[in-house]
Amino acid sequence: MDLISRISQHFTDSAQTKLDAIEQLAGPIAEGAELMINCLLGNGKILACGNGGSAADAQHFAAELVGRFEMERQGLAAIALSTDSSIMTAVANDYGFKLIFDKQVRALGQPGDVLLAISTSGNSANIIEAINAAHDNDLHVVALTGKGGGEIAGLLRDTDVHICVPSERTARIQEVHLLTIHCLCDGIDCLLLGVEE
Repeated sequence: MDLISRISQHFTDSAQTKLDAIEQLAGPIAEGAELMINCLLGNGKILACGNGGSAADAQHFAAELVGRFEMERQGLAAIALSTDSSIMTAVANDYGFKLIFDKQVRALGQPGDVLLAISTSGNSANIIEAINAAHDNDLHVVALTGKGGGEIAGLLRDTDVHICVPSERTARIQEVHLLTIHCLCDGIDCLLLGVEE
């Protein structure tokens, strides 16, 4: 096995997936940033959730908003729902893993808040339940998916934003999700601070 060639192919495939997605994703990412900044300017908050690597992405997003992305500004209200092990294990034990985010969205979400729901397949049961809870509580949803959007694609409302990576490969989808998160953070900062460049 030529490991150098294999690594080089990963770089090429990742770059090509991102380039192929620009036209399809730029518009929805801009819509997502506008939805989020309107929420934040209205004293709302963003709740973010995902499983595995997507949980890490949700935490990454919340950290960039509460701390900072690339520009100095006040902290912005964002909570990653995958970080409280006591809540997650209590809910999973008492109600099942499917409701670990649902219960938190129902407890913490207020009308006008935004749920950032991340699922590479679009079929994660607990993310689907979180979206249903968000809709019940009048939250908007920004969904990051791939593989055609799965079940989540059919759940979203006209007032939601779907950012669906045009790929079937989980690693490539996750790489584009990370770039998307950075674009959302940059868009929020630019809209908040009036940055033109």
